[in-house]
Amino acid sequence: MALVGIIANPAASKDIRRLVAQGRVVPDWEKVNIVRRVMLGLQSVGVNRVLAMSDSSNLVRRASDDPNLDMDLEFVDIPAFYSEGDTVRAAAVMAERGVDCLVTLGGDGTNRAAVVGSRNLPMVAISTGTNNVFPTMVEGTLAGLAVGLVADGRLDLAEVSVPSKVMNVYVDGELRDIALIDVALSKERFVATRAIWDIDTLFEVFLTRAEPASLGLSSIGARLAAVSLADEGGLQYSIADPDDGRSGSSTVIAPIAPGVVPPVAIASWQRMADGERLVIEKRDCTVALDGERAFSVTKSQQIEMEVRRDGPPIIDVALALKVASSQGLFNLAPGN
Repeated sequence: MALVGIIANPAASKDIRRLVAQGRVVPDWEKVNIVRRVMLGLQSVGVNRVLAMSDSSNLVRRASDDPNLDMDLEFVDIPAFYSEGDTVRAAAVMAERGVDCLVTLGGDGTNRAAVVGSRNLPMVAISTGTNNVFPTMVEGTLAGLAVGLVADGRLDLAEVSVPSKVMNVYVDGELRDIALIDVALSKERFVATRAIWDIDTLFEVFLTRAEPASLGLSSIGARLAAVSLADEGGLQYSIADPDDGRSGSSTVIAPIAPGVVPPVAIASWQRMADGERLVIEKRDCTVALDGERAFSVTKSQQIEMEVRRDGPPIIDVALALKVASSQGLFNLAPGN
């Protein structure tokens, strides 16, 4: 029987960017409603087994409390610290338990943590964060329908999904961490407030995707050369800073946060080839992964970046529903 995983992050959309920009806040009750609609979609196509991550707001448990739902709901048996590590461990356990597909609610950071836990779980990522490129604005009911049909084997995963890309971050030759969309190097020496919100603190950015219709660092790269999920490789750009001896060769305007569209002076940029490591000039800095500062490095350490298409398959909900309709998967037999 098909088994679907659900990871819902109650902290998504509640970071500092909602204060320094015009970022939206997705309240817990709406996240509960989205999860409930996912479950109703799953149930409508005959999938009623869910393995979920516990969270501090009990989003999934509250979502399951509905007279129209008859779900076999189980929670991952791990200690809850209500941190990013919970998502990493939950995704790893879900992969071990044989989850067929994973549904996430959160932003780029939530999904990065899930992929750190398992790079193999097919995913539908529902956007409930602030600056999102990896997750999309998709109706929960439709997500549940698509995921249920894939998890149950009635849709061919390869036909309705695209393998995602990751940016591997190496420090002194060892893989240190990954990002799904962007790695940013900051002049700040300490992690402090994790969310990146001040573009003036950054000096170099590496992207797996540069989407013109996105917010954040990806949108800046898209003004230089658009790189989609389907395109191979990635993009690197350096931000001009006269104090560091980097003059601007061009200036673009880009929405780096909701309601924030500043001019950004670009010193240089280049496309990144798939699987080729890019060696970065040594300096003291912090490394931000998918919009959040993660760790610091010193000028004695060597950083390298590498974009690869070895992330999880991302289910295209619209395509999945189109294929399902063409195959008559929504047609009931006479008498049903």
